[in-house]
Amino acid sequence: MSGTLFHAGEQALQERVGVRERLERGAASFMRDYMPDQHRELFHKLPTLLLGALDAQGQPWATMLGGAPGFVSTPDARQMRIELGRRGDDPVLQQLQFGAAIGVLGLEPHTRRRNRMNGVIASIDEHGLSIEVRQSFGNCPKYIQAREPLSFHAPTDQARTLALGPGLDATALALIGRSDTLFIASASGARPGMDGGEGVDVSHRGGEPGFVQIEPSDGATVLTLPDYPGNQFFNTLGNLNAHPLAGLLFVDYASGDLLHLAARAEILWPQDAPFAFHRWPGAQRLLRLRVSAGLRRPAALPSRWSEALPAPQFQALRAASP
Repeated sequence: MSGTLFHAGEQALQERVGVRERLERGAASFMRDYMPDQHRELFHKLPTLLLGALDAQGQPWATMLGGAPGFVSTPDARQMRIELGRRGDDPVLQQLQFGAAIGVLGLEPHTRRRNRMNGVIASIDEHGLSIEVRQSFGNCPKYIQAREPLSFHAPTDQARTLALGPGLDATALALIGRSDTLFIASASGARPGMDGGEGVDVSHRGGEPGFVQIEPSDGATVLTLPDYPGNQFFNTLGNLNAHPLAGLLFVDYASGDLLHLAARAEILWPQDAPFAFHRWPGAQRLLRLRVSAGLRRPAALPSRWSEALPAPQFQALRAASP
């Protein structure tokens, strides 16, 4: 990699909070153009993998793939191979083609380990796809709700995928309302390049159950969630600062249902809406997302998981709140 490892959207937010120079000086030590051995080891043993990609209109979508451990492999430090089964109704897999930018997140809920990788599709065939690594880095275990894998169910084509409008339906709203985890796909532009940190990203957001606020607005659904203290890279918010479209994924860990949402994003700072922050002790910013469309895929995820063991950070944030 050469030059800056952050694109203009990330740099603007880093500058706003006063960490720009520090992060740039240390970037080479945590961002690489290959996967370290410990990242490869994690990806290989995962039963799930998160992906983010753009559709033809530049709208990001996020998805979670599932399979027996080993369905993700790394032939070498700069290549990832994903073996795939059914894909016809997956809003990310439908978009993939040679050369497309893609974001990858490997997360092991019961150990709270997570690693991110961004790259491009090097090949795609009837059995799966290969990704050429462009940027790889680890994330800390903060805000991850720990879950143990319980069972594996073969995917079925019997359940019907349901397209949703911006207003969503009662089932979708109920899942959002009880969720303690979501995933966000974002991009540095409608057609990002891969220089200077540009590309597609998928990231994790965690909170206590009900941490996503739901509001109706002119026939649409508006979701608001907190941005808690983190690594200050601003990979996700920097993308949304440059290209304010997001793809959200909510997972029902008991049933395997996946809820994919497309949304337009707005970043709120304390001075923008000071009273709104009272709901989320410790939040440094808020992310407001206006849903434009959705897709519910019953039992799309083969893995089933235990109830969550709460991340310890939330109790600490409440205790530190005035």
